[in-house]
Amino acid sequence: MHILAIGLNYRTAPVEIRERFALAEQDKLQALTTLRKTKSILECVIVGTCNRTEIYAVVDQLHTGRHFIKAFMAEWFGVPREEFIDHIYIKENDAAVQHLFRVTCGLDSMVLGETQILGQMKDAFQFAQANEATGTVFNTLFKQAVTLAKRAHSETDINKNAVSTSYAAIELGKKVFGYFNDKTVLILGAGKMSELTAKHLHANGAARVLVANRTYERAVALADRFQGAAVEMEKMKEALALADIVISSTGAEGYVVTKQDVVEVMRKRRNRPLFLIDIAVPRDLDPAINDLDGVYLYDIDDLEGIVEANMRERVREAEKIGMMIGEELVAFKSWLNTLGVSPLIHTLREKLLAHQQEAVRNIQNKCPELTEKEMRMINKQTRSLINQVLHDPIVRLKEMAGKPGAEEALNMFITLFALEDQFEDAAQQNEREEEAYIPVRHRRILIGQEA
Repeated sequence: MHILAIGLNYRTAPVEIRERFALAEQDKLQALTTLRKTKSILECVIVGTCNRTEIYAVVDQLHTGRHFIKAFMAEWFGVPREEFIDHIYIKENDAAVQHLFRVTCGLDSMVLGETQILGQMKDAFQFAQANEATGTVFNTLFKQAVTLAKRAHSETDINKNAVSTSYAAIELGKKVFGYFNDKTVLILGAGKMSELTAKHLHANGAARVLVANRTYERAVALADRFQGAAVEMEKMKEALALADIVISSTGAEGYVVTKQDVVEVMRKRRNRPLFLIDIAVPRDLDPAINDLDGVYLYDIDDLEGIVEANMRERVREAEKIGMMIGEELVAFKSWLNTLGVSPLIHTLREKLLAHQQEAVRNIQNKCPELTEKEMRMINKQTRSLINQVLHDPIVRLKEMAGKPGAEEALNMFITLFALEDQFEDAAQQNEREEEAYIPVRHRRILIGQEA
């Protein structure tokens, strides 16, 4: 049994290639069902976002798994193999698990540390699980990945530092005012950057959002999306008098707000402080505004300096998450190594406990004068002795499961403890119990061993 991750993302493929592998919502189930029924595939999850399309699979053999997944991609998406083969990456076993952890934690995202991918990975797994495309391995692995990502974001500061200019503008405003709950914000412009800014402001609880734009209808459309109010550009000075924070991104030629405009506005404001952020290129706000008392002006260069510093902080936090990923990889490998020996451990324990129970019954038959309390003590102590005797063999058994030549060593273990008949019965029972949620083709094969 092996784990594969095959896909393409914003680093390996241009958008004209990535868009050809977009998976429509209505096609997800059929695509997943087709992949799950593909030869060599034991479990599978398909992840599709605007920046990546990835297939995670448990396969019986590496070479056949790689071949049939690439064939599925070519056939399902209608893209000849030679047109995408140079754009895909293939991760195997440990590398595949590590890749899954990194993606889920946001370390493989275009914006380092973003959290949206966590929800997308979780949704993809739950969809596959609900449609019986996952089993023992992925049910454990993906839950571990989601838990790890949540812990990574809660125990580090990776997503607490703004790495986009629009969000950096909001963060700068928060550093000055502390919060936006009682603040009026004026947005000049209704383009994409203004939309992102309005979104961040709304999410941060701005009490009142005003939008001014030369095309009034666009100002209305943007303001309505965030429960704000539109302002005609001719009445901009009136809005400036009301605002605590001004964020400008119009793309206009020349200054939208001049020093003289602000001088007039500050008289009406009775010198109440005014905080302005200019994220336009060329600049919307006259740099001379910064000479006025009680007025604080920041431009795109100021924000980019903040973004660069914050990105360095995110990289440092990503290193912490990398260490967490290493620990989780070891934990998953340890669990995976024991997967194939669980029936053997169960068989050995049951055999020794059966001998213990027989011994307790013999004691009770030969010493009928023993009280119920004394028999409970004997039963407890003898079970404790069994657990002590089992400890070292079980530890060694788990260690052997992850090493080369594991099958031969495990067969020797079965022979030494005379477990042949019991192990076969336990394995069959375990397989019957797992069939309720493991795909039928999921055979019990040690990790790293070809079928």
